[in-house]
Order: sequence, then C-alpha cells, then structure tokens
Amino acid sequence: MNDGPTTGRRPRQAVRADAQRSIDALLTAAAEVFAASGVDAPVRQITAKAGVGAGTLYRHFPQRSDLIAAVFRHEVDACADAAPSLTAQYEPVEALVRWLQRFAGFIATKRGLSAALHSGDPAYDSLPSYFQQRFNPVLGALLDAAAKTGEIRSDADPEELLYAVAGLTLPAQESGGGYNTQRMIALLVDGLRYGARTESSRPAS
Repeated sequence: MNDGPTTGRRPRQAVRADAQRSIDALLTAAAEVFAASGVDAPVRQITAKAGVGAGTLYRHFPQRSDLIAAVFRHEVDACADAAPSLTAQYEPVEALVRWLQRFAGFIATKRGLSAALHSGDPAYDSLPSYFQQRFNPVLGALLDAAAKTGEIRSDADPEELLYAVAGLTLPAQESGGGYNTQRMIALLVDGLRYGARTESSRPAS
C-alpha cells in the first residue's frame, strides 16, 4: 500500500449495498488492528479480520493514508452519533457523563493514530477541523440540555471540555491500568455541578 498524498476522504460516489458493507467491515477491522498494532500493521491483518481480499481494500483505499483518514472519520462519526441515543435513554446530566466517557474511550483508542495524523501528510490536513465540526456541536447540545436542568453550570465551553477530557486519558496510557479515567470524568462533572450550586445561591440582582 503506497503512502503518497491523497485527500484522505472516502470516495464520494454512491456505492452498492454490498460494497458499503465491505467498506464498513474494512474500517471496523482497521480501527481494531490500528489500536492493537499501530497504523503500520500489515494489510493482511486488516483484510483477514474484515473477511475480504486485499483487492477489495486497495479498490476502496488505494493508499494507506486513505485508510487511516477514513478510519478516523468513521470513528469520529460513531462517537458523535452516539449522543442522540444517549439523550433519548438518560436524563440530561447522565447522558452528558456517558457521552464524555464514550469520547474518552475514543481518544484512548486513537493514540496509535496520533503520529500519522501529525506527520504533515496533506491527506490529514482536514481531520482536525472535522473533529471539531462533529464534536463541538454534539457536546454543546449535551451541555445546554444539562444546564437547563439546573444541575450543572451554564458557562462550560464545549471545546475546552473536549480538550480537558482528552487530557484525562493521558495518564491511563502511562499507568499500566492503575488510573481510572471514568472516575476522573465523574469528578470533572461534579465540578460542573458545584458551579451550578454556587450560581443558584447568588442573590438576584
């Protein structure tokens, strides 16, 4: 698989249902292989896990950077798209906590992609803005819904909170399992609750 510059985007043209299934299988398999073995893992590991031939992979993703960028977008979309179902199932603050945990899991599994995404390859130039375009509105809506209940403060900035949660996942990568990211997220949200209680206790002007 060559590694020359590409757009890093999935093919724009419509694909048949069976072709889409192959693409989805490849993206899911590649995400798992990249998380376990890094983005330079042999193609055969990906195709074996996806249950497709190498020709299918090369047809949809001619260069490795195509596949890496597509995996990143696919995983971003899956994480962002989890928010509506969480909102439907849980109260606003619980939905917020569960999505932040989901996001932290996404960040933790993407550490192996960081070197490729920051390599300077133009194939990845649009990915940071894609990250923000997908995640900022999702988290903003979750924060707004939770703030309307009066349980958390209303001045939390979505982008700052995304960076904060991403930072909370770093020690987990270095501690060998002795660090509980979910507990730290719960403490972070408790801080938002404290702010809401402080604001509600202020006398009206």
